[in-house]
Order: sequence, then C-alpha cells, then structure tokens
Amino acid sequence: METRNYGRWSELPTDMLTSLLERLSVVDFQRSKLVCSNWYLCSKQTVRPKHGPPLLMLSLEEDGCVLYSPDEDRVYETTTNSDFLGYRFLASSGKWFLVGDSLSKLYIIDVFSEERIDLPPLESTEGGPFRLERKGAKEFNEESVIINGCNTCRIVDHEDLRGVLWVDDKNGDYVVVWQFGGSDEYLGFCKKGDDRYREIPTRIGVQGLDDMVLKGYNLYVLTSRHYIRHLDLSRQDGFKDVSENHMFPLRLPNVSWDEYARLRANKVISSNRCIAVTTSGEVLYVITIACETSMIFHVYKRDPKDLDPNTHDTRLVHVDSLGDEALFLDLGITVKVAADHTLGIEPNSIYFTRGDRIRRKKVTCLDLCVYNLATKTIINDYQNKTKTIKRFLGLCNLNVKDAQWFLPR
Repeated sequence: METRNYGRWSELPTDMLTSLLERLSVVDFQRSKLVCSNWYLCSKQTVRPKHGPPLLMLSLEEDGCVLYSPDEDRVYETTTNSDFLGYRFLASSGKWFLVGDSLSKLYIIDVFSEERIDLPPLESTEGGPFRLERKGAKEFNEESVIINGCNTCRIVDHEDLRGVLWVDDKNGDYVVVWQFGGSDEYLGFCKKGDDRYREIPTRIGVQGLDDMVLKGYNLYVLTSRHYIRHLDLSRQDGFKDVSENHMFPLRLPNVSWDEYARLRANKVISSNRCIAVTTSGEVLYVITIACETSMIFHVYKRDPKDLDPNTHDTRLVHVDSLGDEALFLDLGITVKVAADHTLGIEPNSIYFTRGDRIRRKKVTCLDLCVYNLATKTIINDYQNKTKTIKRFLGLCNLNVKDAQWFLPR
C-alpha cells in the first residue's frame, strides 16, 4: 500500500483532522481555527455543542488577563495578552468581548484571536439632550442641554462606564449599549455600520436605570422605579418602546419569618437587584445578598395570575427551580443545559461573579461561585474555605481584581 508522509499540519486528511478537533478543549478548539484556512474550514464542519463549558475571563492586579476553565481547572494565557494590558472587560457575547482601553475607547474583540472591531468615540453620541466632551484620557464632561429648564454639567470617569453586548456570529451583526454607572439619565447605543451612538433618554419613558439585559436587538431595562421596560433596537430610525401595557411597579412577596431570621443571623455586606431573560423570553427579577459567610439569591418572576391591566402593581412569585436551565448573571440570560452533563454547566444553578455589573457601587463583592437553587448552597467558590465546597484550585495563586463568566460558541 502506498503511504504518504504528511509533513505539514495543514495537509492532514479531513477525517484525521476532524478527529483531532473533536478532542480539543473549547479554548484550544477556538485557537485551532487560526492555524490555517484548512483547519478553519474543517472546524466549521466539526459538530460540537452550541455552548461549551463556561469559562472565566480574569483581570489580574498586574494589568494582565487570563482565561480560566473550571471544568479543567486550567489557566490559559490569552493569545494577545500583551495587547490587553489596560483593557477593562465590560461585557461578552460568545467569544466576543466589549472592552474599553486606557484612553476610554471602546472595541469589540475576539478573545481567541487578534480580530478587533473599532467602535465610535463616546463623544459622538447624538439624538438627545446630553453631550459628552472628552476632558482627557479618563474623564468626560457630561453636559445636559436642558433639564427642567436649566443646564447641568458634571465630570464622569471612565471607571464608571458599563455596557452590554450582543454579536451574531452567523452574519457579524452586533449591538452595543453603554452608560456611565454614576448616571442613570441616558444610554448610548450603536449597531453594525453606525459611525456614532444614538441616545436613549431614561428620564422620559424608561424612568431611570438599575440594570439592563441585551438579547439580540431587544434591550430590557430595570428602572429605578421598579418597572421593566422592553426596547426594540432593530429599527433604522432609532428604537421603539415595545413594553407591555401592564407597567406598574413590581411587588415582591412577603418575606417569611424563617428567611428574616436567616438574614438577621448573617451580617449583610451588600445587596443588589438585577434582571435576566430566559430562553423563552420571560424576565426574571433577581436579588443577591452578600453576607460575611455566604451568598443568598432570590429569583422571582411575574405571577401568571397577574394578568389584569387594571391592577395597581405587578405581583411577583418565587422561582424555586430553573429546571434544565442555568442562569448566568454576568450575561443576564439563561441557557438550556444539554443532556450531556460532561459539558460542565450545572443545571438549576446561578453563575455569579459580582453585584455591580451595570451600576458601579461603593462595595464590590467579587465572589466567583455557582449557586445551586435546589440545595441553596454554593457548589463552587475558590475563596470559600469550607471543606465541603469544591474550590477553583487553579486560581489560588492569582491576584484577581475582576472576573466575568462567558460562554464561547
């Protein structure tokens, strides 16, 4: 039989290359696409789950960043780590991250390659009463043209900048929404092809901002007055409020005496409220409470009986189980867990890193954990010293200043 010497990796037979790619970790699989055009084409034909195991993007105190795979307990250096120095990772969508550099410029980057999309400058925002003027590398002069008959002006810092991101890997479409954490008065957003940001005023209609979730062209906003707004950003002429008519303030169920006693027994450090959107499009209301020795999570949804538009509030009920879904609070979404549990995603669990994802707060509780709703316990937490808890051992020697869960596709 004639044999052939495959001296180049690019000349591997398709069946051999496919077998190799199927055995790679999610990080190595993404990087394999960069080897050559043959490997890239073969990777597109390799059948893999929609989502791989969840990863953590870790920002280190020495201004570097690494990827961590809890499933493998392995730290990966980013391929362009030197280019990430000084970057702040604001949000993610699959393998894409919204980042801000040391000069307060925004980009969308592929963390597995060197691909980068430059975004318009922040001061290009138009369409509303607010104007941003750059005052240096890290500060902006934020001026309102007119509010209640008078002008206002204040200085905002780039550390206050927050954002959300959505990228469609199939056609390259994307949406970016940002705001300054110290201001809940407007949002800036852009889509693929835009050369400037358009403004969404939040003093009118949206009524303040406590949290936001971007899912496709749909922006969900938790307002300061406890309303939930739904904005459609797909329109060519801006955005449209497509919220339900039933827009009364959310009303939580009464706290039980057992829960009250539990809170009294734990010294509360901070609390936060946020929203998330399920795979079916249902909005969840989540309260996180950071205590000295534990994290407490409460998940609510709209009471299905509360359908009368004439009622004076929106009643919420406890969500005791997410079923076969997992909630990633960093992303503001739930994902369905495949039948193959070797993927490393825990069903009926909450993946959490911090409580000020959108609004910057004085107390930032960085707590890398996965919370099981059924047992109401933290099942992964590298900082927790309890012996019964599995720790992320690969992080023990890292000086982590920030982290985000993400789901590479």
